[in-house]
Amino acid sequence: MEFVDRQKETERLQKALKREKAQFIVMYGRRRIGKSTLIKKMMDIDRGDIYFLADKTSEPSQRQLFASAVDMTIEGFNMPNYPNWETLLISLSRAIDHRITVCLDEFPYLVKSCPALPSILQKLIDDKKLKFDLIICGSSQQMMQGFVLDSREPLYGRADEIIRLKPIPAAFAPQALRCDPKQAVREYAVWGGVPRYWELRSGYKDYYEAIEHLLLMPEGTLYDEPSRLLQDEMRDTVQASSILSFIGNGANKLSEIASRAEKQATDITPQLSRLKELGFINKETPFGESEKKSKKGLYHIFDPLLRFHYRYVLPYRSLIELDNSQAVLNVFKHSENDYVSQTWEELCRNYVSANGIDGVIYQMASRWWGCYYDETKKQHISIELDVVAESFDHKHLFLGECKWQEHIDAKEEMERLHAIAKGLPFAKDHEVHYALFLKEPPKHPDAIKTYYPSDIMKKL
Repeated sequence: MEFVDRQKETERLQKALKREKAQFIVMYGRRRIGKSTLIKKMMDIDRGDIYFLADKTSEPSQRQLFASAVDMTIEGFNMPNYPNWETLLISLSRAIDHRITVCLDEFPYLVKSCPALPSILQKLIDDKKLKFDLIICGSSQQMMQGFVLDSREPLYGRADEIIRLKPIPAAFAPQALRCDPKQAVREYAVWGGVPRYWELRSGYKDYYEAIEHLLLMPEGTLYDEPSRLLQDEMRDTVQASSILSFIGNGANKLSEIASRAEKQATDITPQLSRLKELGFINKETPFGESEKKSKKGLYHIFDPLLRFHYRYVLPYRSLIELDNSQAVLNVFKHSENDYVSQTWEELCRNYVSANGIDGVIYQMASRWWGCYYDETKKQHISIELDVVAESFDHKHLFLGECKWQEHIDAKEEMERLHAIAKGLPFAKDHEVHYALFLKEPPKHPDAIKTYYPSDIMKKL
């Protein structure tokens, strides 16, 4: 699979490595997000750059392995016995005759075998003993953040650059997976923006075949991926997995999640906050309400692969373990439109937030749910709106509906939105704009402004 995106991160690294003094760079992000690939792309082995991937062996073993990696560039470097990391790194600085880049990948493994390593690096950085650019990298976001963002830690304030690698935007999915925009939405709903998942997916010609073999079989490469992600980041993986399972199966309110967990809401709030910080879940509040003050907040699994796992893998694990993955795949096929619709809505809200619509720039789009007063029926009616956004000048209001299904009548949808807008209290004194975000062309397409995957995917 070709290397896509990462322009901003690449530029940051290039600029840092061109600065006058040696740099200390920290990069972190979830497993399989492409950290190592990006760093390797930036390194020049012919210049003498050194890439070292740590493992879970003892400290002496790690030092010897690192010295052997250096020996590939500096012949004879692995002959001496280096008693500690300070001696080893100072010796490397003395041995080089020009500035190079050294990467210590999976840095948390090194710290686990040598807890003093952050203090050693602090001393070497403060004393300007390192004559090379040093990049430390790791998949445990919690640990990497702690090393450099916790004021109690030795490396706090020492990094010249801190880069958190996030999932690749959906706009690059068609290019990476070589598919049309509509298929790219389906793919993104399963694999998200994690490049290694895309790479694994590209090994299969058929979408459903990839899902079955990678996600719905015990031997599948990504079958236990959620467990590994939680082990990287959470102290209590059992409770974290339980919370994700409750949310994935329809418990979206804090009170509902706490009830199913048989705990007080305050007991699970730290876990929810951590899962949200990691990008595994998100919390929605209705348009116009404060996330902190609103009592209507709803939690959803935000990460597509986790969403898939807790909806289709965990509930049917017994069937999967009995080699009946085909039955579970059929469950997915029958509910696919409903499943993909959540991702489609998120992509559409992002589109409105990131782009001007008919010359109007909008603030962050969100959903809205509640009651509006229907003038015709003379009663309050409960409804949900998929996309609601207000312009920065507070003069315009955007209302949109997202449909990932067939046989939509645009005229009916437009009439419905018009009726709703008349009863919305926050629509007063606004010029209201309407749109549909659709999987495919509807009946009466001229009745309302419409957007399709080809519009959304190229602008995200």
